[in-house]
Amino acid sequence: MNEFVNGNRPRFWFSLAAAGLGVLLANAGARAQSTPLQAPTSGATHPKLAEEEFKNIQALKGIPADHLIPAMQFISASLGVECEYCHVARAFDKDDKKPKVTARKMIAMMMAINKENFEGHREVTCYTCHRGLAKPVATPIITDEEPMPETAEGKKPGEEKAALPSAGQLLDKYLSAVGGAAALQKITSRVEKGTLTMAGDRHVPVEVFAKAPDKRYSVMHLPDGDSVTAFNGKVGWQSIHSRPPRVRMSTAAENAAASIDADFYFPAHIKSLYEKFQVQPGEKISGRDTYLVIGEHEGQPPIKLYLDTEAGLLLRMVRYAESPLGQLPTQVDYADYRDANGVKIPFRWTLARPGNRFTIQVDDLQQNVPVDDAKFVPPPPPPPPPQVAPPKP
Repeated sequence: MNEFVNGNRPRFWFSLAAAGLGVLLANAGARAQSTPLQAPTSGATHPKLAEEEFKNIQALKGIPADHLIPAMQFISASLGVECEYCHVARAFDKDDKKPKVTARKMIAMMMAINKENFEGHREVTCYTCHRGLAKPVATPIITDEEPMPETAEGKKPGEEKAALPSAGQLLDKYLSAVGGAAALQKITSRVEKGTLTMAGDRHVPVEVFAKAPDKRYSVMHLPDGDSVTAFNGKVGWQSIHSRPPRVRMSTAAENAAASIDADFYFPAHIKSLYEKFQVQPGEKISGRDTYLVIGEHEGQPPIKLYLDTEAGLLLRMVRYAESPLGQLPTQVDYADYRDANGVKIPFRWTLARPGNRFTIQVDDLQQNVPVDDAKFVPPPPPPPPPQVAPPKP
């Protein structure tokens, strides 16, 4: 977080978190928490506020400090811009750029609209008007196809509502498709080695270490040093072995995202993790028809599972991370399922967020192999910067 305070390459951490947390999403293993995990607060009775951790906070005063970066990510995704669109590079606290001043006004306007028109519920966000563009979309879009009118029930003419299986039936089929609860419980650790491909042609070696019930550790072997993302069941962190080493503890939103994958036995637990489910027709994914199962839990964003109508396997997961300004979506597509010790596991997955997409292909997988618990011990925090004594008069 100090990188943001001091203006030292905050975009590095945005990209590292996006890729590193995506590496963790190897097997759609998930354990949604009844309440989001919180980052450690160093013994404080309450989390630090944004204005206590960062410089020159105005529009977002009063939010927890670890909610600020997700808010910035939401703005970046909603407007389709990078950090330097509003901020001065390496001096993020400065107000030299007009878009930053405008952004503060827009945040205040958005909050006022929701307060005065929607009883304080977040119905209007940055994306409502911007739709991925720096300037708000003000003119209706002309489509290439003639729109089909819908009936009062939301159906198009000639479209009949097909009977759908229950969520319980689909989730049972999913569990059976991956091998069943008994087969899952026989696996207690997993080590995967493969390649991460980003930006079309950039390839990075990747290793993922997972240990039941809720520990995961991934490492990307970058040219400038290894990038590590880890979660030990309670807290997560990202680090890169550079000089000097960089370490950042995960925000609450990142911990919640990592915990979704941390349950080694997700297919067996999913039915007990959410208060209610609904089923809808899904979309085609890689030519396969799907059912959409939506899990909901009060006070949490939903989770969407797209299950193959024939095979029952999970082809896509969509989940949402909360930020003070709106929900940030993450989509993971799973493919290349193979049998490993009686359990079907995706050997390829593609993670996509607004403005960010990469694919991981597993080349080697081993299960029930020793994984050292030391991997899941958070690194010590970096030492504080040296204090420079003021010049003597």
